[in-house]
Amino acid sequence: MAQPINQTSTSMRELDRRHLWHPYSKHSAIHSEPFPIMTRGRGVHLYDADDRAYIDGISSWWCCNLGHSRPDLVTALQRQSDQLQHSILGNMSHPAAVHLAARLAGIFPTAGRRVHFASDGASAVEAACKIALQYRHAIGEPHRHKFLSLKNGYHGDTLAMVSLGFIDAFHAPFEHMIPRAQQAPAPCPDARHLGMQPHSCTAECLAAFRETFAAHADELAAVVLEPLCQGAAGMRLYHRDALAEIARLCVEHDVLLIADEIATGYGRTGRMFAFEHAGIDPDIVCLGKGLTGGYLPMSATVVTDRIYAAFTDKPEDHTFYHGHTFAGNPIAAATAIAVLDAYRDEDIVERAARAGETLRRQLEAFVDEPGVADVRCLGMIGAVELKDAPSPRLPETCMARGLIVRPLGNVVYLMLPLVAENKIIVEATDILLDGVRACAELGAG
Repeated sequence: MAQPINQTSTSMRELDRRHLWHPYSKHSAIHSEPFPIMTRGRGVHLYDADDRAYIDGISSWWCCNLGHSRPDLVTALQRQSDQLQHSILGNMSHPAAVHLAARLAGIFPTAGRRVHFASDGASAVEAACKIALQYRHAIGEPHRHKFLSLKNGYHGDTLAMVSLGFIDAFHAPFEHMIPRAQQAPAPCPDARHLGMQPHSCTAECLAAFRETFAAHADELAAVVLEPLCQGAAGMRLYHRDALAEIARLCVEHDVLLIADEIATGYGRTGRMFAFEHAGIDPDIVCLGKGLTGGYLPMSATVVTDRIYAAFTDKPEDHTFYHGHTFAGNPIAAATAIAVLDAYRDEDIVERAARAGETLRRQLEAFVDEPGVADVRCLGMIGAVELKDAPSPRLPETCMARGLIVRPLGNVVYLMLPLVAENKIIVEATDILLDGVRACAELGAG
């Protein structure tokens, strides 16, 4: 008979250090620090093996928008697991995938959408890029085979996606192994830095983008970008007018626009999709993370019918021979439908917009701190940029007070679940402010 697993913090950490390879984690930290072992979640909190509670300040890598252990999501997951666990979508279908695709198509600004499912964000963006390239071939434009992305963008860690969003700190070892996409500087993160108002800076902050775009427009298959917020770059925000102008340039030159909404979609910015702030309608939109509420791996590439129509197999075969084993997995799809139900029934996006205003007000307390260079907020994305890299003890200091954070370089941020109540937002920002101050004092000493 199998023996029960010993789940004490000490025993689990010992076993972990012998066998587990942690993503985005330094070996020295894993082997020297008493990291928590999370055993359950409830609402906006995670609980470790010693039953200590922590506010999930990063929504478990930006995906658990509705919090943990929601009965409606768990019920949908369990009900589907009793009926159909998996069935491929190659030349067959199943109800959960059908209904989810229809529901997703219905939440876009314009009708006529097709949904291609995958398992993770990088796979969704990779499918989008392959679709854009094959689309160009299908309509007789094989010479349009390049992509234009924004510097410091991030679209996943597969080699193809690294070519789009190269970040030196993450991807330097692969620099000579991959073809790099054309890149242009992202629009300025804050117009005040240039002494201009946001509505009047578009021409200046897009000058370099315009030059790069003009030089390569005739050979571009698509522009790929994170709308309004470059997450891994340190929650780097740019103005909606700049995004609208990029979209206008794409339409003018018949260049497809691929919006990577993996992190910014599903209400994170106070709208269902970040691109809605700019009043635009991208050709291809990539979804993930919040798609299933973070409960199961699933992503989607949503394309217009105009693009889909080019993939006919008659008279020539332009079939899109691309897919993933678990594309449209029934359990994940059923959970994703329950997520959309919750968003509809509980006005999640509007709640997130209101909560974002509370977060913005709370972050004002950081503005006058001596070690703070900038404070920015968009919906439920709050970022504090420090003048220097934060002390390695900052996450530990916050965790000791019950808040999980993971700084990005010299930026510490909050991506709380969208359902976080005001008192949780206040508690999280107070802990973070105390942590920034404590670490600043240690550095000064």
